[in-house]
Amino acid sequence: MSKVFVTGATGFIGKRLIPLLLEEGHTVYALCRIRGTKVGSINHENLHIVYGDLHDLEHLDKIPTDIDVSYYLVHSMAKKIKDLSEKEQSVAKNFVLLMNQLKCKQIIYLGGIIDPDVKLSEHLESRKMVEEVLKTAHSKLTIFRSSIIIGAGSASFEIIRDLVEKLPFMIAPRWVKTRCQPIGIVDVLFYLRVALLNSDLYGKTLDIGGPDVYTFKEVLLEYARFRNLKRHILDVPFLTPKLSSYWLVFITSIPYSLCSYLVESMKANSVCLNNEIHTLIPHTCMSFREALHRAFFKIATYQVQSTWMDAWVIDQKSPDIQKFCQIPTQGCFQEVRKMKIADSKKEALDRIWEIGGDRGWYGVDWAWKIRGFIDKICKGPGLRRGRRHPTELEVGDAVDFWRVVKANRDEGNLILYAEMLLPGTAWLEFQVDDDSVYQIAIFQPKGLFGRVYWYLMIPFHIVIFRKMIQKIAGY
Repeated sequence: MSKVFVTGATGFIGKRLIPLLLEEGHTVYALCRIRGTKVGSINHENLHIVYGDLHDLEHLDKIPTDIDVSYYLVHSMAKKIKDLSEKEQSVAKNFVLLMNQLKCKQIIYLGGIIDPDVKLSEHLESRKMVEEVLKTAHSKLTIFRSSIIIGAGSASFEIIRDLVEKLPFMIAPRWVKTRCQPIGIVDVLFYLRVALLNSDLYGKTLDIGGPDVYTFKEVLLEYARFRNLKRHILDVPFLTPKLSSYWLVFITSIPYSLCSYLVESMKANSVCLNNEIHTLIPHTCMSFREALHRAFFKIATYQVQSTWMDAWVIDQKSPDIQKFCQIPTQGCFQEVRKMKIADSKKEALDRIWEIGGDRGWYGVDWAWKIRGFIDKICKGPGLRRGRRHPTELEVGDAVDFWRVVKANRDEGNLILYAEMLLPGTAWLEFQVDDDSVYQIAIFQPKGLFGRVYWYLMIPFHIVIFRKMIQKIAGY
């Protein structure tokens, strides 16, 4: 079996690919940027976590020098940044340098379909430049270019889902007329796996898509028919990409940065321009409706392995999860509440582990929704992200506008780190002993405005946090 290096291991694709590689007997070295995080709940003897950042090879954990195959699944769409192409190229060049040192035999890269007849968006231009950089590696290169990916938790699927489920009538921009070729996540993973050390695919650039070709408008209407929903769409010429991005932000759970990159890319067709893949790897892909059926089955049975929101944006050099768990004791405001448990420790822990998402925040949910709306307006995550699973929490999971930095049920300890836009840094911690619940809200203000913000929030905290601990304690 092969030694495989997977970048983007905690992302939407990486989290799903790694278990499949392990099942096939490969030894996997998974690159995680944040020290202390893991690839979901996978515990396998052939899985080795490599901590480090491709921006900074000096602090990268050691990797065996006989890697056979490497998957490049890195992108910078989690936030809106200047000079996207330059940043993507810089990371790709470091990756190539590393692969040359490791004497890697093959690199497998997943990007987007590129329409040569239109001016490329910033996102697709950066993807194309990454391809050119990867071609300079000593390794054999296999490039897959995909149309929109349909799977529970993918950004494309969640945008489609939110739009159709929430809006009986839609005023849509011009990009709804562009064509796409949706492909199920299962089929994307199939191609990524079968490409491993497949010499027939060396040096190939291959478009992959499902059997159905639609305009984006037809995608929305087909989804509506699948869900037995009556929907009407009027496309208008005056919604610019920027206005479209803001529109999607308010309707969907996707943040502005991701909406912006996706909308810009949607101006171009994403239909397979060559079908060589069918000759090289005969395979029947799922239809759009079959992919939808599978996605809803995964949602209904709580089997969503990964989502678009798994990407955690941290502007730190060599970040460590422990730094986020070690709450500072100096220069912070704290609200500590304690309450006796009315029923049992287990039930109290169950309620804590179910917090957020559809379950809500145990009272005064309208206040949380207002705070989430304000955060969304300011280009923060807001509350619409929800959570990956209704009862399970893992380090790195998003819970509305919080991020899980510690989730140890045996110790009765959960720590959430605030990703909402704040004039400071905030944590929400829960501790449970044999008979009591402790709820601790911590805020480290930034400047005078941070202090003013805390004092302004005290009246709301008195109501919100008191109600929360009462419900968690079982009253």
